[in-house]
Amino acid sequence: MLTPSEWSALALSLKTALGCLLLITGPGVALAWLLARKRFPGKTAVEALVHAPLVLPPVVTGYVLLSLLGRNSLIGGMLESLFGVRLAFTLAAAVIAAAVVSFPLLTRAARLAFELVDPKLETAAASLGASPLRTFFTISLPLAAPGLIAGMTLAFARSLGEFGATIVFAGNIQGETQTIPLAIFTHLQTPDKDAAAFTLAALSIGLSLAALIGSEWSARRVKRRLGGRP
Repeated sequence: MLTPSEWSALALSLKTALGCLLLITGPGVALAWLLARKRFPGKTAVEALVHAPLVLPPVVTGYVLLSLLGRNSLIGGMLESLFGVRLAFTLAAAVIAAAVVSFPLLTRAARLAFELVDPKLETAAASLGASPLRTFFTISLPLAAPGLIAGMTLAFARSLGEFGATIVFAGNIQGETQTIPLAIFTHLQTPDKDAAAFTLAALSIGLSLAALIGSEWSARRVKRRLGGRP
């Protein structure tokens, strides 16, 4: 049985992962389509910036977020003084940290999915009078859906496992920002807590596997609806 603090870590992990998906899905899909279909000045720089969290140490990502959005930073200070919004060391900070490190995984998978969509289909829809927005939602998005689902699953799983950026930007506050990885870290620093750490590790693995299985099931259903093979 999980203790109340472990249930809290589980709930916070799920809230963080779901909040991350809500935050990045729209911008990630839009940016992926833009990178897959358009050429524009500075495209290489945008790609490098998007993928930077994949190569930066997570602690560095957390430090950058803290420097930009912390209470003593320009942006963080303005948010708190003008709107009373404090981001650092809150659940919102955990969501933002997870979103930043997960964004490249969603965007890359979505971009590859859009690149596999035959541009001739989009051109044909446009020639029949469909607007770019209608073409996107009726042609591009449905055909790219399996890849988008895979990207969202990767982002969700990555959010569940996020540690480095979160502990720097959101802290390790029990009941507020302590997700499963942070709770495992705390247990490993405490004598006679190995069993609790093992339980949470097993739970984390189970959640990630469940997300992957759900993703595969959803992708197959989408392929069936599009007339593909299961």
